[in-house]
Amino acid sequence: MAYQAGWQRSQPRPVPESLEAQAYLQDYADLLEVLPLPSVVFDLRWDVVLCNDAFETLFAGIGPHPTAMPGHNFLRFVLFHPDASIVLGEHESSWCLPMLANFADAVKRHDQDRALQSIRRDIAQDPIMDAAYRHGLPHWIRAVGPDGVESDGAVRPLVHPDPRWGRTDCRIVIDTPKSLQDMGYTRMTLVLREARHAAAGPGRAHKTRNGAAELRAV
Repeated sequence: MAYQAGWQRSQPRPVPESLEAQAYLQDYADLLEVLPLPSVVFDLRWDVVLCNDAFETLFAGIGPHPTAMPGHNFLRFVLFHPDASIVLGEHESSWCLPMLANFADAVKRHDQDRALQSIRRDIAQDPIMDAAYRHGLPHWIRAVGPDGVESDGAVRPLVHPDPRWGRTDCRIVIDTPKSLQDMGYTRMTLVLREARHAAAGPGRAHKTRNGAAELRAV
């Protein structure tokens, strides 16, 4: 789907100024649409530039929110949407904390970015979230190590609305071509795995890569 399409949003999606870049994004949107896996392209602020139908289907049951819809800003969705845990399994340890770590790194590299600072202010307004960011996050990073913070390759739990998938896992694959990198964009694909009830079998524990050290923080 093109960046102009998708869920209703209060502000337009970020669009590059170059007509050539816009044409590239249009063609890239066509490429994403033939992919059966949920895939999304976002900028350094996690504002969504492109997402495909499989991505929208994954979050089809999510209720409305003024600032934290998954097709608007994926970071805000993970951190602030009250329905996020409906789809994102082990929401706190497997999704919130890794993304808070990614956010902290982005703020360090782009400390004057107004959109990132706005997210930081919203975190500060939530006492539990702010405590997790300032105090819990450093402890969690020490506990899981660098691999626990890295998104690419991480296996995280999901609850897919399609019963053929149901409660399952996805491997996050960050696969960004140079043209997107030059625009400051990142492409993330969620590679769905077998449903847990089929893959794990009775009596087998199932652990995710980023769920090794849980912290009740958000």
